[in-house]
Amino acid sequence: MLRRGIVAAVLLLAATDKVRAQDATAGEKDFVVCRACHQIGPNAKVAVGPVLNGVVGRKAGTYPNYNYSPANKDSGIVWTPEELDRYLTSPQAVVPHTKMIFPGLKDEQKRKNVIAYLEQFGPDGEKKQ
Repeated sequence: MLRRGIVAAVLLLAATDKVRAQDATAGEKDFVVCRACHQIGPNAKVAVGPVLNGVVGRKAGTYPNYNYSPANKDSGIVWTPEELDRYLTSPQAVVPHTKMIFPGLKDEQKRKNVIAYLEQFGPDGEKKQ
């Protein structure tokens, strides 16, 4: 009986963590710190930073018509959720000499939220179905 209770508690915690990890609605609110430099969505345009439509799965330094730093262009990074998490923690530590001067998003849950928000957008800026 105790064993079943422990298993149930572990499964519940795992399910809760997974839901929290995919909180795109909270991510939209947390993305506000990114909006100073980045746009996303169907009408997004290059600003201080590149457009983030379709960023998850995209090779770093490849959004058209944005002047990337050589460090970012030559990083070889593909923006998986894991790489984005590392980068958003400390951009300069992951890509030294990047133009991105953002100090990082230290709150792990906020990073997960932002990544979940970004994952919703395809390369055309439309939300995926």
